[in-house]
Amino acid sequence: MRRLLAISVVALLPLALTPAAHADEPADRQEAFAAAAREFKVPESVLLGVSYLESRWDAHAGQPSNSAGFGPMHLTDAASFAASNHHGQGEEDARGDESRPLPAPTTSAAPADIPAALRTMDKAAELTGESRERLRSDAAANIRGGAALLADYQKSLGAPLSDDPGQWYGAVAKYSGAEETGAAKFFADEVFATIKNGAARTTDDGQKVALPAVPGLEKIEKWLEKLGLRPSRTDGVECPASVSCEWIPSAYQELPPDDYGHYDLANRPSSQKIDYIVIHDMEGYFEPSIRLNQDPNYGASWQYSIRSTDGHIAQHIKAKDVGWQAGNWYINAKSIGIEHEGFLAEGATWYTEAMYRSSARLVRYLALRYAVPLDRAHILGHDNVPGTLPTTVQGMHEDPGPFWDWAHYFQLMGAPLHRFGGPSAGSIMIKPDFATNKPYFYGCDRANPEADCPPLPASTVWLRTEPRDDAPLVKDIGKHPTGGSLYSVYDHSARATTGQRFAVADRQGDWTAIWYLGQKAWFHNPASAPTAVPSAGLVVTPKPGKATVPVYGRAYPEQEAYPADIPYQAVTPLQYTFSAGEKYTLAGPAATEYYRAVTFDLADHKVVRGRTKYLEIQFGHRVMFVKADDVRVSFAW
Repeated sequence: MRRLLAISVVALLPLALTPAAHADEPADRQEAFAAAAREFKVPESVLLGVSYLESRWDAHAGQPSNSAGFGPMHLTDAASFAASNHHGQGEEDARGDESRPLPAPTTSAAPADIPAALRTMDKAAELTGESRERLRSDAAANIRGGAALLADYQKSLGAPLSDDPGQWYGAVAKYSGAEETGAAKFFADEVFATIKNGAARTTDDGQKVALPAVPGLEKIEKWLEKLGLRPSRTDGVECPASVSCEWIPSAYQELPPDDYGHYDLANRPSSQKIDYIVIHDMEGYFEPSIRLNQDPNYGASWQYSIRSTDGHIAQHIKAKDVGWQAGNWYINAKSIGIEHEGFLAEGATWYTEAMYRSSARLVRYLALRYAVPLDRAHILGHDNVPGTLPTTVQGMHEDPGPFWDWAHYFQLMGAPLHRFGGPSAGSIMIKPDFATNKPYFYGCDRANPEADCPPLPASTVWLRTEPRDDAPLVKDIGKHPTGGSLYSVYDHSARATTGQRFAVADRQGDWTAIWYLGQKAWFHNPASAPTAVPSAGLVVTPKPGKATVPVYGRAYPEQEAYPADIPYQAVTPLQYTFSAGEKYTLAGPAATEYYRAVTFDLADHKVVRGRTKYLEIQFGHRVMFVKADDVRVSFAW
């Protein structure tokens, strides 16, 4: 979600974080951890566990990571900060109700003072003698810096430089940078859970790293008390007990002369069912974004915010109420919005393991509580939410973007994305290997927006008009009415993303075609390195005799359903259609509802329900709706 003003990192030319080139330094990432652990007398398991929660041991191609942090140990550099607007996303109306459009927002968040947690690079340089440049760009130096910080934190607590990992609980909690006891404890607990269970993976730059399990590990939590952290306000929060969560309420008040801000009271799920959870990134920093949510004049609001560094959650709006967050009033009225600290174009560098774990637990908790299916048709990115009318399609937002690891996210939810059916199944699920899938993008460097992005892991595949690498990208007439799709990191017009299901249109060698926005769209899908898996299931196709079928951005009732005191909301098709012979995967029925909420008083709010039956389909990158009377449903084996 776009924020008017955000503190951000100055874009830097990509630097490949590789082990140091000096002959006496480690030759690979695993040995870099071992050498740094020996040098600074930190248990290697602790060093590996902390790095895993920060970066999953990745180098992120030298880009600054969350909170201007760098490298596997996320060393933060306040000198890299600058005030900046992000201009990549569309200018959508967050409320998404054209019957009461929001004015252009005029409020901005003033930059906050930079806390010590965002200035660890200087301390690491002081402790190691390394230059800031090497700490940023050299993985082995970066790991040395992280180990030196951990040892320094241990000493500051009066704790021993012990071989016992359990003695390092307080230093690990301090490394999180959290100011709240709950957040520091969550981070430390996740690190120690990783140490206890072990982990192994190949990093984004091909380094094989392993953390052997440490059985019988006993955390010594007395050191946590010495950090002097503040307690979180937890009264009334709707969060799982296993995460760090506090209540920071969004503003709700009347505004002169006849307005209010900046969410709507409701009584969900009694009034209407919650069907979706929408995943956003803030396009900004945690604290400034929260301050926007506390300003009733700001034209957007959301239920939860999640901090990148440690996964701390702030809840702002009760789940029963409606946030102005997704740019589509129908989706808003039936969803919960979760904002994640970060920037789309800086992608996975912001999306830490601590954030993924905290967010996944929250989503699972909410999904079980409100019976939201744990699939990609109901756990939506903001970039999967459809426009409401043909005029709003072009401005819809595109976060969290291609660098969000949907497969890992669902794995953490306990709902892994899996194959179903044989190799010739009539529908497939997009599922490239995130670590090795590095498609071309441009636009990651805000100072040079035309520059190529460094090769980074992504969850998306490009879609082309023909089965060859040099074929043009397919077109999206809503996003680009007069031009073609772009390779911009902000343009999803010709992309399909992990977890999305599509009907197969054709196969040719290493290429698979899907039906997408009314056309055949080809993507590279070789058997040796598949980017999709079979996913047999229900599909829709036009009923016999129908040449084309319209699609909709919302499932609003027919005119006859509206009482006299509620204005009719026109059922307007989008600019897309699909034709006989085309098929699109079915997510399920969509409730035919319009939530009328235009006053400060909950007593005036009403739900209009109609008789028209709608179905939700995966039509392009975004989900859309069709009338059940227009299509035939079948099973694509």
